[in-house]
Amino acid sequence: MTDAPVINAPTTTARAAVLAVVGAGPRATGVLERIAANASELWEGRLLHIHLIDPHPPGPGRVWRHEQSPLLRMNSMAEDVTMFTDESSVIEGPVRPGPTLAEWAARFSGGEVRFAPYAEPADPDVFAELRGLEGSDFATRRAQSAYLDWVFRRTLAELPSHVTVEWHPTTATAVTGPPDGPQQVHLSDRATPLTADMVLLTQGHLDAVPGAGHLELSRFARRHGRFHLPPAFSSDVDLAGLRPGEHVILRGFGLAFVDLMVLLTEGRGGTYRSEADGSLTYMPSGREPVLYVGSRRGVPYHSKTRYQLQGPRPPLPRHFGPAAVDALLAEGRPLDLRHDVWPLMAKEIGFAHYHELFHAHPERTTLPWRDFLAAYDRLGWYSGEMTALVAVAVPDPADRLDFEALDRPLDGLAFPASDAFQEHLRDYIAQDVARREDPAHSADLGAFLALLSVYGQLPRLVASGRLTARSVADGLDGWWHGFFSFLASGPPGFRLRELLALSRAGIVRFLGAELRVGTDEDSGAFTASSPTVPGHTVTATALIEAYLPGASLGRTEDPLLRGLHGAGALSEEVLSDPTHTHRSGLLTVTTDGASHVVDPTLGGPHPRRIALGAPTNVRGVAAFARPRTNAPAFRQNDAVARALLKTLDTAVGGEAPASRPPSGSAGSGR
Repeated sequence: MTDAPVINAPTTTARAAVLAVVGAGPRATGVLERIAANASELWEGRLLHIHLIDPHPPGPGRVWRHEQSPLLRMNSMAEDVTMFTDESSVIEGPVRPGPTLAEWAARFSGGEVRFAPYAEPADPDVFAELRGLEGSDFATRRAQSAYLDWVFRRTLAELPSHVTVEWHPTTATAVTGPPDGPQQVHLSDRATPLTADMVLLTQGHLDAVPGAGHLELSRFARRHGRFHLPPAFSSDVDLAGLRPGEHVILRGFGLAFVDLMVLLTEGRGGTYRSEADGSLTYMPSGREPVLYVGSRRGVPYHSKTRYQLQGPRPPLPRHFGPAAVDALLAEGRPLDLRHDVWPLMAKEIGFAHYHELFHAHPERTTLPWRDFLAAYDRLGWYSGEMTALVAVAVPDPADRLDFEALDRPLDGLAFPASDAFQEHLRDYIAQDVARREDPAHSADLGAFLALLSVYGQLPRLVASGRLTARSVADGLDGWWHGFFSFLASGPPGFRLRELLALSRAGIVRFLGAELRVGTDEDSGAFTASSPTVPGHTVTATALIEAYLPGASLGRTEDPLLRGLHGAGALSEEVLSDPTHTHRSGLLTVTTDGASHVVDPTLGGPHPRRIALGAPTNVRGVAAFARPRTNAPAFRQNDAVARALLKTLDTAVGGEAPASRPPSGSAGSGR
């Protein structure tokens, strides 16, 4: 998007309600779409002017902007990405379906009428990709950028004529104003702030100033002329300082590592050759560094499945839904995630796994599904009876669901030499890729769908305040988030095939689990070791923290949130119990659906400020979703859009529809 439109600009000088939205990525677009959907019920005939404030293009925003490497891809299939509600959405406002990324792209190659408003992507490479995009393809992030741009434009077109939108391609630096009056939103490129009745914060994932440990490593690197990269967004980092052949330690084996791997190999001119057996051979350019990678688990995230369910969709939730959460809360006592909640979560995931196995692959089971389910429903996940039931009904251990084995695949293993471990991990990765691309193992997809369902139930449990602080810190934000990401948020299979090729070429070397990183002042080198290969230590002249910055209001680089935090006008989530206090670094918002910012100076919620998305304590809610999963993001967007319209109606006090947008609002909106 190259312009900054104001659509349906009002021609009266009456008093309009004004909403300022800070952050114009997919989360903001989702709320705008819900405003459009709910306007006929809640905002009929009134003037509403919306300021969108973001230096990056509205729709894609920063993370999904077009201006990033064309090599970077999504980790979801094109048919599994949507910005629209559907028949599964449990919302108060109207359901307004729309195309998935795959359905939208298909109109560029077919002869049917294209989705309006039609706009051919300006980038010919993206246009060519969209014309050939299949539902099971993992699109480039630039293709997703084009989709999000179109969704934003469609949302603008669907707003009623009395709702106008203006984009300010700049940074919001502060917000001020009384709780019972207009808010002033200060921008980095103008002296006069914008005045708004309500402010919605949707900044998305944020950068953070490195913490004390990372600062010490950076100081070490400067002292010795070395390279250290603290946690950062891979698409934004400068890797030019890494020399060809330089030994680099990467701490982290998830999606950030995969992006860095791509940028430092194929991004430096390397290519892959396909072999007759389906494997890849890496052809180096000579400009690559040597990458040593390890993490707590010591293995990469599981690759994404590339098939559909072979049986009927499992009816979720069954064992961990609203009724189960109600029952937990009714106990009226502190809850421990691993002891009280996880067994129900595990049973839910197991139900979906076995539902698919029994329905799609009955030849690998020994009991009728009805008999198995009757016993399964009454047994605890970790009971001996459940273990016996599964052993009888599912003869092959490879078809059984063992969370502990999945979680720590290197536990108890030690290798006499690094080369032996390289062979072991290459075999592990190859088996994972083969399994995730073979529909014979479609039970894994059933488990994946249940993982999404389980995640959608957790925000309510957290909001109840019944989970102990230690459970949130070590369980929810620690183990569970990591385990979910490991199982459900991995890379496409072809990325792991590339990893195998890089390993065989000696460009990537595996370090092992429980990675220990240190420094050596005498040599000026970073060191890395793992109990997976006892006695083996790697030295390197560069260290990359291959993971995203953690949430931290105290260290955020967002000037608006940093200012509010410094002034005590917003609250970091702090959870306490008799044995533990947990500061999550997340912005506290109300749990009533409206998501108002909790302002300690007021002793409660700020009635004119709302926040959504990654920086808030409503955890694990992505801005877009898999279709037909009753996505939590869409439920939140609908609730917040309705709350905004109702509050704005009160804020303008029933006055006549009002003001023209500020002078110069057409065009750049600056």
